This record gives sequence, structure tokens and C-alpha cells, in this order.
Amino acid sequence: MTVLEQTRAPRTETGRRRSPLGSRWTPYLFLAPAAIFIVLFQGVPLAQEIFLSFTRTSLLNPTNSTWVGLENYAHIFADEDFHRTLRTTFVYVVACVVGSVGAGLLVALLLNRSFRGRGVVRALVTVPWAAPGIAVALIATWMLNPQYGIVNRFLDAVGLGVPGGAILDSSTYALPAILLTTIWQLFPLTSVVLLSALQAVPRDLTEAATMDGAGRWWTFRAVTWQVIKPTVGLLALLMTIWSIRRFELIWLMTKGGPVGSTETLVIDLYAQAFDSKQLGTAAAIGMVGVVISLIVIAGSRLVTRAAEKEGLR
Repeated sequence: MTVLEQTRAPRTETGRRRSPLGSRWTPYLFLAPAAIFIVLFQGVPLAQEIFLSFTRTSLLNPTNSTWVGLENYAHIFADEDFHRTLRTTFVYVVACVVGSVGAGLLVALLLNRSFRGRGVVRALVTVPWAAPGIAVALIATWMLNPQYGIVNRFLDAVGLGVPGGAILDSSTYALPAILLTTIWQLFPLTSVVLLSALQAVPRDLTEAATMDGAGRWWTFRAVTWQVIKPTVGLLALLMTIWSIRRFELIWLMTKGGPVGSTETLVIDLYAQAFDSKQLGTAAAIGMVGVVISLIVIAGSRLVTRAAEKEGLR
């Protein structure tokens, strides 16, 4: 073989010459559009928000910014109302994750059984998730209306009525009402995903456990849970991030009230930006939310890796 033949590019089955350089850059060419989109529409706004959080900027005159360093962060962390907002956000996120994943798992276990009309029930379960968040908020507000809401009438009938029927105007009952509404909208997604995971559980393993005398609980714990555990972890992570970002439902139902009892980070961010006109303070609150989300993601990755190492032993 001559030197010229050795340096020639390889040919494909059709006889065309295949460029080694082109094949090397092909994966990057496919990734380029997504990378450009992320940089332009997520990276650049995030960089602007980081810069804005270190400035004193008014919505009425956004071009006139004053560099203040960490003053915005010191201000919000010294504010007792912001501490209450963090506590409310924590309660809201934890309750939404536990409630949506737990309810979704129970519904998925029920739908995984064979019964007449199972297909219709599966379709109906997805209705709350398919409904827009604005529609869900308006329907929930109507159902909780103190004058003609069906929820108040039911509570009065069973002797558990709220004084005056003003559930959303009560600092005690407003947050639980929003939590139940949020879980009602989120659990269909988790139930559908977990139902798919349950159908991937090997039937021979469950049958072997049953033949060995294991009950339903031990079969679920030893076999089913081990298969669906990664899916549950992923859903918990997604529900956490979505709950931290949830805005329209809370804003339309209570606007963060009464007396800030339902005010989460995104509600506080909106209020600072558009009510108080303080873009710098709002950006600092947004960065706190970003940091919390990154901590949650990093913690999830550590737990996943630890579980994977434990499974390899």
C-alpha cells in the first residue's frame, strides 16, 4: 500500500469518502442549537439577574443603577418578613412533594390492578394535570367562596365550617387550601409516571416473593420499591423545583396573603419588583431561590450516587 493510499479518507459502503473531521464534529453540531438556546435565553438572563442583585435599581428608572454590593442580600436576610417567606416556602415545597408523590403512588398502585373501566379511570385521572394553572386557581377560588362555595357548604354540613366561610382570608386555613389545590393538580403526573414504573416491575419477582410467603407489604418493599425508587427520586426532584417556582396558582388565589401567610419566594420576588419597584431586591430574592434549587439538585445527585454505590455492593 502506497503512502497516498494510507492517507486517503475511508470510504463508506456507497463509495463516498467519509471525512474524519466531519464525523468528529458531528455530535457538537447537533448540540449547538440547544446550547445556543440555553446560553441566550437562560445564561444571559441569569447573568443579568446576578449583576442586578448587586445594584440598587428602580423599575421606574432601570437604566440608572447604583452598585451596592451585598447590601440587597443583607437587607433581605435581616428582614423578618423574608424569614417568614422562607419558612412558608419550605412548608409549601415539602407538603407539595410529599403529597403529590404520595398520592400519585397510591393512585398508581390502584390503577395497576385489573378492573372494569380501568382505561376510563386512567384518562380521567389526567384531567387536573391537563387543566391550565389559571383555570385550576379560578375553579378552586369559586369552590372556596364563602357565600356559594361547595367546600364551605360541605364543611358546614359535617360541622367543620370555618367562621364566616372565609377560608382564603384566614391566615390559618389559606395555606392548607392552596396546598390541597396544588397537590390535586400535580398528583396526576406523578401517578402516570409511577404507573409506567410499576408496569416495568418483573412479574416473576413478585410471584416468587408471593410463593415464598411474603405478604403484599413485604413484596412491595423488597421488590416493587427497589424498582420504582429511582423514578420516585426523580419525581421528588422535579416536584421540588416546580413547587419553588409556582406562582400563578398562589397569586390568583391569595396574592400571598392574608398577612403574608401564603407568600413564597416567587410571590415575594414579584411584589418587590412590581409593587415596591425594587428590581435589585427582587433579583437578590431570585438568586436565593436559584441557590436553593442548586442545593436541592446537588443533594439529589449525592443521594442517587450513594444509592447506586450501595446497590453495587
